[in-house]
Amino acid sequence: MDLGLDGRRALVTGGSRGIGKAIARQLALEGAHVAIAARDGGRLAAAAAELSAEAGRPVVGVAVDTGEAAAVTAMAGAVLEALGGVDILVNAAARPAGQAPAPRWDAVGEDDLFDEVRVKVLGYLRVAQAVVPSMQQAGWGRIINISGLAARQASSVVGSIRNVAVAALTKNLADELAGTGINVVTVHPGVTVTEAMSDERRALPSRNLVGRYIEASEVADLVAFLASPRSVAVNGDVIAAGGGAPGAIFY
Repeated sequence: MDLGLDGRRALVTGGSRGIGKAIARQLALEGAHVAIAARDGGRLAAAAAELSAEAGRPVVGVAVDTGEAAAVTAMAGAVLEALGGVDILVNAAARPAGQAPAPRWDAVGEDDLFDEVRVKVLGYLRVAQAVVPSMQQAGWGRIINISGLAARQASSVVGSIRNVAVAALTKNLADELAGTGINVVTVHPGVTVTEAMSDERRALPSRNLVGRYIEASEVADLVAFLASPRSVAVNGDVIAAGGGAPGAIFY
């Protein structure tokens, strides 16, 4: 299937590692002109060079802290200049879930919650605000917000709140951008195999219906479809990418 991504211009935040990097790789391999943004300049440069070599086309790297409004404005300006516009935005710049035990509800402080919201929710909104005018000018665009299945389970107060908020942001953007040719979707990965996952964690049994952990490249395959013109029927909705939750019915 030709996804129609050849020549499209894509920005992937959080694109220097993990799911974001896998998404950037797949978009570049599908023929898109890709820019990645992340906080760590050294890791970002290495990822951009690696992806460029693999895809056989330049991949632009721009350092940014999406928790800071001025930094997002500067990053977006650099990407728009480098690519000539942005057709596809993948928001994936956030602290990965599961890197440390989630604090109990009675141990959560304001900083714990507000820092996550500042980066993952407001950060996603800031980047969208910066690049949507380019999509509106072109009359077409795709925004994919990477969230997480903590939105559907009560294992972490902070994780659930930030991920539910991303889904709410997505639906509001989709409704307000209706009729512009811009679709907005949330993807909820579950526990995903990335370079950060330890061998010990990989050896643990998966609780999903597939019977194994989903690979970052498999999430990227889904996102590549959602970034394409073929995904026009999906808008404002949430798609889980965790291999299926046993027992639960979502409708």
